[in-house]
Amino acid sequence: MKKRAAALCGAAVVVAGTFTAVPARASAPHAAPHDAPLTWKKCGTTDYPTLQCASLKVPLDHADPGGRSITLALSRVPHTAKKYQGPLLVNPGGPGGSGLTLAGYVASSLPRAVAAQYDVIGFDPRGVGASEPALNCAPGHFRPVRPGSVPAAPAAERAHLTRARSFADACGKKYARVLPYIDTRSTARDLDRIRRALGAPRISYFGYSYGTYLGAVYAGLYPDRVRRMVLDSVVDPTGVWYDNNLTQDMAFDDRHRAFMAWVARHDARYRLGTDPERVEDRWYAMRAALAEKPADGTVGAAELEDTFLPGGYYNGYWPHLAEAFAAYVNAEDPDPLVEAYETFGAVDAAGENGYSVYTAVQCRDTNWPRDWRQWRKDNWAVHARAPFMTWNNAWYNAPCAFWPTPSLRPVNVANDRLPPVLLFQATHDAATPYRGGAAVHRLLRGSRLVVEENGGNHGITLSGNTCLDRHLAAYLTDGTVPRGRDGADAVCAAQPDPRPLTAKAAGQSRGSTLHGLLGFRG
Repeated sequence: MKKRAAALCGAAVVVAGTFTAVPARASAPHAAPHDAPLTWKKCGTTDYPTLQCASLKVPLDHADPGGRSITLALSRVPHTAKKYQGPLLVNPGGPGGSGLTLAGYVASSLPRAVAAQYDVIGFDPRGVGASEPALNCAPGHFRPVRPGSVPAAPAAERAHLTRARSFADACGKKYARVLPYIDTRSTARDLDRIRRALGAPRISYFGYSYGTYLGAVYAGLYPDRVRRMVLDSVVDPTGVWYDNNLTQDMAFDDRHRAFMAWVARHDARYRLGTDPERVEDRWYAMRAALAEKPADGTVGAAELEDTFLPGGYYNGYWPHLAEAFAAYVNAEDPDPLVEAYETFGAVDAAGENGYSVYTAVQCRDTNWPRDWRQWRKDNWAVHARAPFMTWNNAWYNAPCAFWPTPSLRPVNVANDRLPPVLLFQATHDAATPYRGGAAVHRLLRGSRLVVEENGGNHGITLSGNTCLDRHLAAYLTDGTVPRGRDGADAVCAAQPDPRPLTAKAAGQSRGSTLHGLLGFRG
């Protein structure tokens, strides 16, 4: 993945190497065949040399298994231990995130003795990446410079609405036969077709972010086919998806203010002030200036928001973002800001695909208001309290007000038929706020909740917190789970916030591999 796995929120790390055996894309589904054994081919990368790839045909419409089919791209790191515990399917979230490389990351990040007991299976969900067909509704939709997000005048609001409607119309025209089947239920049924193709009576599953919701829906459909399940940074299933996005707006604003406070604590480096509110004022003044005169004709107000939004997911980006912020404000130097946008905010082809799938899934999954007056009322109310990304997020999701397919009913994921499910949740996660982990803990009987106290990152296991990773390794080894009281079953301290960059480090590679692989927004 380069720049971002999902539009506007991906990360900064380029995974070395490319897949050498991925299916060619098809323009339309075709007739579904009978199940056939998977044929695995080498597709290793520099970082993950043991990766293998395969493809699997599944029904476009699972209610019509003999009808048209689509193709899923799969990856695998095969087990090497004599003790084999079956397949462990992994998903990075999104919706719209590619999971092919995530298999290599998970297999190499778990303790070697644990990973060796599983076939770690990655996959590109329907519509994503190397799966066929891969959606790209409107290439160039995020081409800079976009109108400023906050619709201060009726003409600005009309421009955004026209843009959102045109995206929905383009999807409907281009993928009319496919969109009714791009949804979480269909993807969950795909997981079971993967299970069948692997010849496994049960699967283990490890999902991040939106992948937690996908896992919970799969568990609801097939509870007897779940062996173990890990859900990290948990989506609140009671708010999908309109309400969850409004909740995100407030949580991201809190996280942005935490970043401003971090900048203030390091005033000796950034010279932006020691008062967090004053630092925040200077950030909003920068946004207003860019709305009038985009940096290098590329970074306007909306692009600035896109650039700083990943800082709400992962505080490892803060030092790089702060360098760009300080250079623009203190030295009137726009170059670091433009570089930061190109690294953190710009949308490449993978981002366009990710956004197309994101909208297709979220708009189809559940009901969204079709009356724009409801959106206007709700978003202005939230914006008054949380101005950092409320309107940026509203326009990101606005195609759902005009989506060409009808919506499904929300899934009730309550379940008392599962083995213990292990949940991980940071208390200050902005993308999936804490209440989501608490809600799923209640809904999945017998689940265990491990909390990262005072943590604010999104995707917290396999990212350096040894306390969290001990619980993960114990569970995947033999099913051991913590046994606490009401609420959290175990608590781990968060890792320290990052330090400012040294002059030498300021020009080096940014970010973490994990946060470069996660698909965000959901």
